[in-house]
Amino acid sequence: MLRGVDDVSTGSDSDYSNSWISWFLSSKGNEYFCEVEEDYILDRFNLTGLNTEVSNYSQALDLITDNLDDEIQDELRGTLDVQARLLYGLIHARWIVTARGLSKMIEKYKRVDFGRCPRVLCQSQPLLPVGLSDVPYEKSVKLYCGRCEDVYSPKSSRHGSIDGAYFGTSFPHLLFLVYPNLIPPKVGPVDAAAALRNGGVVAGAGAEAEGARRTRRVREDSEVEGSGSGVGEASTASVALKAERYRPRIYGFQLHETAKLQRWQEATRDRQVARLEAIEDLN
Repeated sequence: MLRGVDDVSTGSDSDYSNSWISWFLSSKGNEYFCEVEEDYILDRFNLTGLNTEVSNYSQALDLITDNLDDEIQDELRGTLDVQARLLYGLIHARWIVTARGLSKMIEKYKRVDFGRCPRVLCQSQPLLPVGLSDVPYEKSVKLYCGRCEDVYSPKSSRHGSIDGAYFGTSFPHLLFLVYPNLIPPKVGPVDAAAALRNGGVVAGAGAEAEGARRTRRVREDSEVEGSGSGVGEASTASVALKAERYRPRIYGFQLHETAKLQRWQEATRDRQVARLEAIEDLN
């Protein structure tokens, strides 16, 4: 279960003596978060709509900004802490896509606070946190590699239980869009971009259409095969087509250059599927 629902500590009054945000950021497992400036939190325009997503919204906000009435009962404070974490996480997702928020996250990125890509050919490329959903309690946070453009699970279970909505689906891609100098250089298949610029898109249009026809046929075959009772009847080609891939998006829209590259990659995949089909037919 995502942290912030059950796995939380209530804390004592002394824990909040300095600042709730400072206490939250210093807690183990919260190293991915950056500090949201108080001016941003106090501007109610920035919090539009969050009152419908957080219970006891006003009191949770007072707890975050250290304005909570001291007479609040201890048992209520534990409930408010859960809501305060949720509220701060949702505010954090909005903050890190602002100019000042991006700047703070860049500092953490340069310090490699989010870890490095486990893929060998990425040569220890620093990662960035990303959510697979903007809706709380749906998906945990993942780590995005700008070199291989794939996502990975955090090594630590503490980090792996953080809600992905606290970072959002757009953050790393917006960061690279605003700061293109931070885009890591690609190796190997990156030459595909040059091929696309030299007319590969036009040449690949027919391949995509043919690939789409093969895709439909393989999927139909896999459905027929799946109706049997035998084990391992699915072809290698049908299994390859079921492989899920990450698609970078900003506010729900797929990036143009990334979409173009992925069309090339999918056309390449379709050619490989055709080769697999031909091999399987021979066998």
